[in-house]
Amino acid sequence: MCPYCNHHQIVTGENSHAGSTKLHIGKSRQGETTLAYSAIRCVNLDCNEVALSASWEEALPRPNGWVNGKTIQSWRLRPSNTSKPQPEYIPAALREDYFEACAIRDTSPKASATLARRCLQGMIRDFCGITEARLIDEIKELKKRLNDGSAPRGVEPETVEAIDEVRGIGNIGAHMEKDINLIIDIDPGEAQAMIELIEMLFDEWYVARHKREARLARVKAIATEKKAVISTGRAQMAQDSAATTDDEASVVEG
Repeated sequence: MCPYCNHHQIVTGENSHAGSTKLHIGKSRQGETTLAYSAIRCVNLDCNEVALSASWEEALPRPNGWVNGKTIQSWRLRPSNTSKPQPEYIPAALREDYFEACAIRDTSPKASATLARRCLQGMIRDFCGITEARLIDEIKELKKRLNDGSAPRGVEPETVEAIDEVRGIGNIGAHMEKDINLIIDIDPGEAQAMIELIEMLFDEWYVARHKREARLARVKAIATEKKAVISTGRAQMAQDSAATTDDEASVVEG
């Protein structure tokens, strides 16, 4: 899937290139190493972007040269982060928090988790119409609405439980621990879990609602069009019937 346009495609020799170069710099702390790279061009002509990645890998000796071993470090060069394109009908503030959380996931996982937490809270306020002083209170209110059947379409109990679970991860960055000597770290994988929850909710809440509204609007438009055709047809039939009656009356009089 293209990271720029989300277009599914098959990667072939015509739109991809990969290779590696042995680094002749002597044996470092990591041993002999190579620099590997790959480039993939999107086949969607409306996009046609190029995704670039590189990795620093072990170089393992073989009789006829070297082969790549395990990856020491890797980089996404284009695009620079893992964020996915999001439709404009999702509020800009939510999209901005999501994109920034993705951008700093590896360099500052704790800040990324904090932004993800804010994005989740923003979704509850915007999509669910719940605003409280604290995120935990908003989650409690959302659970209450789920129980009494007044929660918005698309909100599921397991989703709310997941939001409640990851809330604690975001709290680590949003609120300092009372014991300042207690250091709680967040790794990129944990921040990524929150990012993936955001992506899932974007899809299950906003995208699903937009598609449903678009389908219903299409059905309504078709119904309105057919009603107009029927109304016009009936009016024409009434007009033709009246004309026929007038003609018959003229014949009788004549």
